[in-house]
Amino acid sequence: MDLLEQTVGRIALSLPGATRIFHTHNIDFCCGGRISLRQAAERAGLHVDKLLAELEALPAASSEQHDWREASNDELIDHILARYHDVHRQQLPELIRMARRVEQVHGERESCPNGLADLLMAVHQEMESHMQKEEQILFPMLRSGLGAQAQGPIAVMRQEHDDHGENLEQVMLLTDDITPPKGACTTWRALYAGLREFREDLMEHIHLENNLLFERAG
Repeated sequence: MDLLEQTVGRIALSLPGATRIFHTHNIDFCCGGRISLRQAAERAGLHVDKLLAELEALPAASSEQHDWREASNDELIDHILARYHDVHRQQLPELIRMARRVEQVHGERESCPNGLADLLMAVHQEMESHMQKEEQILFPMLRSGLGAQAQGPIAVMRQEHDDHGENLEQVMLLTDDITPPKGACTTWRALYAGLREFREDLMEHIHLENNLLFERAG
């Protein structure tokens, strides 16, 4: 199938390294994973041929890279819980702490991301509620083979994933695309490095659920 007509979600699953290229060009492969590569390039204002060339230049999959399409639901859910749910619960309190510190010390600077700590607090609360619903309701249903009966909860989770995506857009706006200004202190640089890691992790997390786990249920 022509790569340009495949969905970005499918490409992210099937082509190792594609998510790195998508991150570089700010292409949404998690919440926006159902649109074609051609559409995604147009939305991002990218030349289609250039994007295609970057993807086609990726090395073949190595044996060390795990193909989650081959995993059972139990294995995939266990991976999501350990690699993403547990990690987000560690990431967000520290990001909030650093954001508060940067705002307190540098709040008068035009480049200071004032409001970021409050935004991250809201993200933390929304994500904790979201993850608990998955852990207590949806994931047990999927482990039990009740995917057909789980369409209601899945629809709710997809909508909340869209909300998480909008929150990430707000983070990008407040932080000049997570780019520390000239002369930023160590805490400021560490905050932005942590934000980049959190953003990439959250996008990978949503991608595995939206484009693989939820697609299997039915």
